[in-house]
Amino acid sequence: MNKVAVVAVGGNALIVDEKHRTVPDQYLAAAECMRHIAEMIQTGWKVVVTHGNGPQIGFILRRSEIARHELHEVPLDSCGADTQGAIGYMFQRALHNEFKQRGLNRQAVTVVTQVLVDKNAPAFQKPTKPIGSFMSEADAQVKIAKEGWTMVEDAGRGWRRVVASPKPQRIIERDAIHALIEENFVVIAVGGGGIPVIENEHGDLTGMEAVIDKDYGGALMANSLPAEVFVIATAVEKVAINFNKPNQQWLDRLTVAEAQQYLAEGHFAKGSMGPKIEAALQFIERGGQTAIITNPENLTRALAGETGTRIERTP
Repeated sequence: MNKVAVVAVGGNALIVDEKHRTVPDQYLAAAECMRHIAEMIQTGWKVVVTHGNGPQIGFILRRSEIARHELHEVPLDSCGADTQGAIGYMFQRALHNEFKQRGLNRQAVTVVTQVLVDKNAPAFQKPTKPIGSFMSEADAQVKIAKEGWTMVEDAGRGWRRVVASPKPQRIIERDAIHALIEENFVVIAVGGGGIPVIENEHGDLTGMEAVIDKDYGGALMANSLPAEVFVIATAVEKVAINFNKPNQQWLDRLTVAEAQQYLAEGHFAKGSMGPKIEAALQFIERGGQTAIITNPENLTRALAGETGTRIERTP
């Protein structure tokens, strides 16, 4: 078959619960997730894996804050690169072991991936993405004055930094990723939506203090290859309308028009399913054929049309 699928795995998929946040805990969760990716590969798919990194960036920022009296703090773009390498390593190791058990002669490789954003994007004028730890109003005012941070009060839990979340425009390492896929490597790329960079007037790249939504980054990757299928692996087997209400309804298939309608009606929350639906629609609107939303354990069944929610281009 050898069709190409881009699978976006959430960063929270590596954090099972608050009691299992250590690196060994994350590796065990990664290994479980990669077992399902390996099953996809065994059935004939070429796969690019993208992933979230929100909790992991939070850990790095917190360490940086605690140690700032002794060591330099880590810029946000470098945090993104750090997490791409660390999570990529976990995925590579897990896939290596899984391939060995299955007798598959395959190899996984991680590409530290930069993603171009528009330096004039409205997101930079109105930062909205919360990052880092909560703090008191007094400490927040110090950060605003000394660091120039944008801080907001977050639902009574304290003050928190917010940064820009611009839309991704172009994957800098796209040709390298494409070449690796063509040579039958399993590629882990565009981690955390990609490291946001801008081009100056000379075409040189500069890292930005911003965060790209990982599902938007994954959709752009899927369009850029191009991939036959864009899969968003999340916490639920299918998407639902009226979620957690008595009239909840699981959805097997959605047209673009239906997905847009449900999104407009507020069925998909901005902080959870909303960006996933938007990313799936973006993939299809830019030429993709099929987007699937399901949980990792049902990846193979969803690709076979047995479960998951499929959003498809109308013939």
